[in-house]
Amino acid sequence: MVSYSELPNPAHNTGDAPTQLELKLRRKARINSALRYTVLAVIGLIMVYPLIWLVGASFKTNSEMFSSPGFWPSEPTVQGYIDGWKTSTPYTFGHFFLNSLWIIIPKTIGTAISCTLVAYGFARFDFPGKNILFATVIATLLLPNVVTRIPQYLLFRDIGWLDSFLPLWVPSAMAGDAFFVFMVIQFLRAIPRDMEEAARVDGATTLQTLIFIVVPMLMPALISVCLFQFMWTMNDFLGPLIYISSVEKYPVSLALKLSIDTTEAFAWNQILAMSVLALTPSLVVFFMAQKYFIEGISTGGVKG
Repeated sequence: MVSYSELPNPAHNTGDAPTQLELKLRRKARINSALRYTVLAVIGLIMVYPLIWLVGASFKTNSEMFSSPGFWPSEPTVQGYIDGWKTSTPYTFGHFFLNSLWIIIPKTIGTAISCTLVAYGFARFDFPGKNILFATVIATLLLPNVVTRIPQYLLFRDIGWLDSFLPLWVPSAMAGDAFFVFMVIQFLRAIPRDMEEAARVDGATTLQTLIFIVVPMLMPALISVCLFQFMWTMNDFLGPLIYISSVEKYPVSLALKLSIDTTEAFAWNQILAMSVLALTPSLVVFFMAQKYFIEGISTGGVKG
C-alpha cells in the first residue's frame, strides 16, 4: 500500500519540460530581440557609413574616388597619406598635430581646474550675490559665441595677444565655458556632504577637502569635461582662424584647409587621408574613456 507522502507533488516538479505557452513566449521574445537588433544594426550602419566611406576613399586615387561610389578601393594606395603628410608648406602634417596638442592640452587642463573651482564654490558655499552670479553664468549658455567674437577680438588685439595661443587658452583657464561649470555643479549636487564634513572635522582645509575628497568623486564628470573639451578644440576651426595668422602656428583644422587650393584641382585623396588622421585622436580618446564619459554625462548619484 502506497502512503500519501510517496505520491508525486506537482509543485516540486521543477524539472518538467516547458509548456507550449512558455515555448511560444520564448520564441516571440527571440523574434522581437532579433528584429530590434536588426533595426539598430541597420540604423547604426547608415550613421557610420560616411566614416567608413571616408576611410576607404582615403586609399583611392583621385580619379577612382569619383568613378566608384563604393567605399572599398579597387587598387588601394597610400599615396594620399604620403603626399598629404608632406603638405604644400615647409612643415609636415606632424608639425600641425603638435600645434593642435599645444592648444588642446593647456586648454583642457585649464578648463578642468577652473570649472572645478567655480562649480565647487557655487555648489558648496553661500556668499553675497551668489544667485545673481550663478544666473549670469547660466545666461551665457544662451548667448551665441558669434556675439562675443568681435569684443573678444578687439580685447585680445589691444592686449597684444593676436597670432598666439593665449586667446585660446586664457578664456578656458578662467572658467569661460559655462556648460562645463553647470555640468560639474549638477554632479556635485548628487554627492553627499558627509565625507567633506568628516574631513573638516579632522582638520582639513577647504582646498584639501576639494583635492583629496571631492575631486576623486568628481572624476567621471571631470573626464567627461576633458573629453568634450578635447574633441571640441580638436575640431575648432573658427577660433584659430580668427586669432592665428602664422602658418607655423596652424593647428590641424587650419592645416586641412591648406590642402584645398582654389587655383588648382583639389587632391581629395590627400584631404581625406589627412581628415582620417585628424579624426583618429578624438576617436581613440573617446573609446578609451567611454565608460567614464557615459557615467559623467548621466550625472548619477553616488552609490552607497
